[in-house]
Amino acid sequence: MKGNIAIITGASRGLGRNAALHLAAQGVAIIGTYHSNKAEADSLVREITGRGGRAAMLQLDAGDSASFDGFAAALKETLAAFGKERFDYLINNAGIGLYASIAETTEAQFDQLMNIHLKGPFFLTQKLLPLIADGGRIVNVSSGLARFSFPGYAAYAMMKGGVEVMTRYMAKEFGARGIAVNTLAPGAIETDFGGATVRDNPEVNAQIAAVTALGRVGLPDDIGGAIAALLSSGSRWINAQRIEVSGGMCL
Repeated sequence: MKGNIAIITGASRGLGRNAALHLAAQGVAIIGTYHSNKAEADSLVREITGRGGRAAMLQLDAGDSASFDGFAAALKETLAAFGKERFDYLINNAGIGLYASIAETTEAQFDQLMNIHLKGPFFLTQKLLPLIADGGRIVNVSSGLARFSFPGYAAYAMMKGGVEVMTRYMAKEFGARGIAVNTLAPGAIETDFGGATVRDNPEVNAQIAAVTALGRVGLPDDIGGAIAALLSSGSRWINAQRIEVSGGMCL
């Protein structure tokens, strides 16, 4: 992994940030994206470079496919600054949460989720295909909610279900270039995602721990470490798979 370059969308916070730190610790150069909080993005770069790694952050609205041409151009310039023409890993991680019943979900909310979680990864990957090295890897982040059902997450989970189907098709179509594509599906994790309910609401946290085989809610390190493991050389023959990282939730 050392000397390789990873593109991580939504790397300035949460699981994307944790994945960036885990990969950087293994010698991977990080080019992450952030939506609007440049201070958080700059903080990640300082943390990685302070530990001897290499990192850069680029602004990207993962739900605005019209901006992807400009992002690809900026990425080419950043790769050149890193002394490379291609990158090795793409982690489609950027996302937002929504808690609303089917009866309450608005069309605008549905479209926003679709643009960020499904249309965005599809067309961003398409746009970046010329820049991915042959033999590279793609990880599409899904959710345990695509397997088990909790009322209030229907629209979000639908998008993640689409991501999992997309992953299999990408693996089939990109295989001729030796590019492996997998889905990583986190369970409930203690982050600020979706209003930080899992992290900050003790009742919700306890409820989730009670239905998890390992008896606790997941932590960011559980996911960042799993992403790094999935991109390691020992996992190179894993392809077109859905890897759930939930501690055994809702078995």
